[in-house]
Amino acid sequence: MTDGDWQERAKGILKAELKKRGIGYKQLADKLKELGINESDRNIANKLARGGFSAVFLVQVLTAIECRTLHLDV
Repeated sequence: MTDGDWQERAKGILKAELKKRGIGYKQLADKLKELGINESDRNIANKLARGGFSAVFLVQVLTAIECRTLHLDV
């Protein structure tokens, strides 16, 4: 797999977890703010569109949406 393929996979994982919970980018920005993380809904949209975000951002989002278990289909 190429780096682009991995980025698409990471993006798909996060988008799927948000969709499962019915959480949009604005709601996610609010949840992140509660954790002291300032991200605008626009910035979140851009990060997810690119798929090139840090592991830190991934963990922050999963924490904010209270994702306790993550299944990676391989």
